[in-house]
Amino acid sequence: MTNRPSIRRPSIPRPALPRRSSGSGRRTVGRQWLRGGGRWHSLAEDGESAPQRSTADVVVDCAVYEDGCRAASMPPEQALREARRRKGGFAWIGLHQPEAEHLAEIAEVFGLHPLAVEDAVQAHQRPKLERYGDTLFLVLKTIVFVEHEKLTATSEVVDTGELMIFLGPDFVVVVRHGSAPGLAKVRRALECRPDMLAHGPSAVLHAIADQVVDDYLDVADAVELDVDQMESDVFSAGHGDDAARIYQLKRELIEFKHAVYPMARPLERLTDGAEGLVSAEMGRYFRDVSDHLSHVRERLMAAGELVDGLLAANLSQLAVQQNVDMRRISAGAAILAIPTMIAGFYGMNFQHMPELRWTFGYPLMLGVTATLSALCYRAFRRVGWL
Repeated sequence: MTNRPSIRRPSIPRPALPRRSSGSGRRTVGRQWLRGGGRWHSLAEDGESAPQRSTADVVVDCAVYEDGCRAASMPPEQALREARRRKGGFAWIGLHQPEAEHLAEIAEVFGLHPLAVEDAVQAHQRPKLERYGDTLFLVLKTIVFVEHEKLTATSEVVDTGELMIFLGPDFVVVVRHGSAPGLAKVRRALECRPDMLAHGPSAVLHAIADQVVDDYLDVADAVELDVDQMESDVFSAGHGDDAARIYQLKRELIEFKHAVYPMARPLERLTDGAEGLVSAEMGRYFRDVSDHLSHVRERLMAAGELVDGLLAANLSQLAVQQNVDMRRISAGAAILAIPTMIAGFYGMNFQHMPELRWTFGYPLMLGVTATLSALCYRAFRRVGWL
């Protein structure tokens, strides 16, 4: 790996802000760019961060890259100017759950389209790729597997988040919502590959999409383990009614599919160059991501069909069990009908009835009742009702 040249970061003057009184008695004395985290923070007199979130508070990282190497960390507006000043440079800005006013400031700096900004603020978008002039807007759904000891009727199996990516000729703005994992690992891995990072913003877009699809594969592995466990439970001896658990697993699979399936079309467009905004070289890399996505879709389709089969099998087993129970109940009722019928005859209290005064009349009736009941029981056992 090529050693990255040491570049002195430019000194950024600390802006002077007026003192303001807060309800807690602390006064905000200013904002400072923290080089370690690369973020602006409002500082109180006691050194703690003030509760108000500024635009800089939602910036996870902001850096300028040149020739595949990280050049400097700085605020977004200055980063864009610096990237345009450097030949082949670009700015990469990461935001976490910005509000409308925060994203409005970023949009003004980078010239983002209002419709795309609105989608990025509201979130809950389906995966898509849209072009606004020389800027691409890509929405990706992320999937996180929710750990659980045993699947129940209310277990959450997967959790979805969203990544909104604005791609321009000299910048990448990534907006993260919900449970979407952080991209620090992606950034570090890409910074270790200057040859890839030298391709510019499209290399960042590929790295993020590739990580999202790799996460799909990992979650698919975990979900398949749940499906296998459910299959064992359904066909195990003494199982109960698993319909609620199976239906919950089916709902979670549908949520997974809603994240994966719509992503195929945007990746196809990126593979084809996205109307000239992605180079042919990067298009080949996106083709590899698309192949991995197709693999995930096939696995989800197979898992969905298996869960449908498990639901049908469980319902069929319940119907069979109900038929068996009804047979046993009917056989027991038929056997009990014999002594009931005989007792009914001799309970009419007629004066002239056979065997009323015979010494062996009572034992005879007990013997006849027991014999008929035993014959009936044997007949039901022979046909499998008992």
